[in-house]
Amino acid sequence: MHDKSHDHSHHFDTHNRSFAFAVILNMLFVVIEAVYGLLSGSLALLADAGHNLSDVLGLILAWSASWLAGKAATESKTYGLKKTTILAALFNALILIAAVGGITWEAIQRLTEPSSVAGLTVVIVAGIGVVINGATMMLFIKGQKGDINIRGAFLHMAADTAVSVGVVISGTILIFFNITWIDPIISLVIAAVIFLGTWQLLNDSVTLAVDAVPKDIDICAVQKRLESMPGVQSAHHLHIWALSTTENALTVHLVKPDPRDDDQLLSEAVAMLHKEFNIQHATIQWERGRQECPSTSYC
Repeated sequence: MHDKSHDHSHHFDTHNRSFAFAVILNMLFVVIEAVYGLLSGSLALLADAGHNLSDVLGLILAWSASWLAGKAATESKTYGLKKTTILAALFNALILIAAVGGITWEAIQRLTEPSSVAGLTVVIVAGIGVVINGATMMLFIKGQKGDINIRGAFLHMAADTAVSVGVVISGTILIFFNITWIDPIISLVIAAVIFLGTWQLLNDSVTLAVDAVPKDIDICAVQKRLESMPGVQSAHHLHIWALSTTENALTVHLVKPDPRDDDQLLSEAVAMLHKEFNIQHATIQWERGRQECPSTSYC
C-alpha cells in the first residue's frame, strides 16, 4: 500500500526548503536595494525594497501557516490548524495594500519635488533583482497549482520580477535622457502592479475565510453529480467550504428510499467527490423521504 503520510511529509519538506531559500534570498536583496536606493536617491529602488520586505513578511507568514497546517487535529481543534493558510493569505494581502499606499504617497510627493537619481546604480541593483526574484519565482512554480498559499508566493515573485524589469527601464531612461520624473512614474506603475495582484489575493482569501464555496468548485455540478448516483432521488442541505487553501469539506442530505447498498454508495460518493471536485472531507446523511427537511437546491 502506498504511504500517503510519506507524501504529505515530502510535500511539506519541499515547501519548507523553498520558503527558507526564498526568505534568505529576498532578505539579502532587500538590504542591497535599501542601501543603494538611499545612496542613489532612487525612490523606485526604495519602493521596490519596501515591497520586497513586505514579500519577505508574506513568505514567512505563508511558511508558518504551511507548517501549522500540517499539525495533527486535537480535542479542541478537531480540524487542526489548516485554516491558518487562509488567514496567512488574508494578512499577506492587507500588508501589501498598506505597502501600495506608502509607495503611492511617496511617488506623488516626488513628482512635485523631483530630485536627481543615479541611473547606473538603479540599473545594476534592479538587474540583480530580476535574477533573484526570477529564481525565487521558480521555487514555487510547481506547488502553486491548487494551493492559494503557494500561488500567492509564486505570483508575488512573478510580479517582483516584472517590477525589477520596470526599474531597469527607469534607470536606463535616466542614464540616457535624465528625465527625473520617470522614477516616481515607474514607482506608481509598481504600485499599480502590486495592487492588481493583491486585489485578487485579497478577494480569494476573503472568499475562503467566510466559508464561501471555493471558486474552483461548481456547487450546481456537485449537486447534479450526487443526484445522478444510483438510487439517489435528490440532494439538499448541500454546503461546501474550504478547510485550508488546499482542502475542502462538504455536508449534504441525500434522499435514497432504498437502504440497500448504502455503504458501497457512500464509499463511491466520497471517492467521486475527492477525485472530481477536490473535496477531501465529505459528510453524507441519508434520508428515506423528504419528511419535513427544507430543500436547499442550487440548480
